[in-house]
Amino acid sequence: MIVLAGEDQNDCDIMAALIRAHRPDLCAAAKLVRINDPVRLRKKSGADLSAAVKALVGKARAKALQQKAQLLGFVVHEDLDGFTDPHYSKVRAAVSAELDRQCTSFHHTALALAAWESEGWLLLFPDAFPHVRPRWKVPPRLRGRDMGRVKEPKEELKGQLGSPRFRESDGPLVARAALEHGLIRAPEGENDSYMDFVEELRNW
Repeated sequence: MIVLAGEDQNDCDIMAALIRAHRPDLCAAAKLVRINDPVRLRKKSGADLSAAVKALVGKARAKALQQKAQLLGFVVHEDLDGFTDPHYSKVRAAVSAELDRQCTSFHHTALALAAWESEGWLLLFPDAFPHVRPRWKVPPRLRGRDMGRVKEPKEELKGQLGSPRFRESDGPLVARAALEHGLIRAPEGENDSYMDFVEELRNW
């Protein structure tokens, strides 16, 4: 079993599509299961961070026990609400180190600390959007650039895609379209926070 923890169901569904794209070998043998506790780690440090991670890891282990499954890996998502800059690197290092420290019994963790937010990752796959809504078109200024430097991409999508207006619940549909059409393997543009997450998955 691979357990997902995130800010909400939509974010976890996006992460699930990315995991299936990058680790189909694991997903063929292990199901993906979400725990409902919202993730609030990025602003914590020291004992507060340790306690928050301990609570999440405990819920992940409990979920595996409940379903009588081996816990293969634990994926944690949180939006940074900031750019890929030195602050991102500092937050990621602290949270990743605490996850690694508390997950030695099952070894595999991956941190999806999305800059600016998970919608910034979706913009790496602009051709997926018309597969969800035929009239949607990602404008040139939001294609092929460093998406980790785009402020509030969710609001950009709401204002720039066209009709119907983009909603958070559309995010998983875009991620699944990117998976189904092979777009996740060839992102357009870059985002260091996305590549950090993918690299951790590849090392499982």
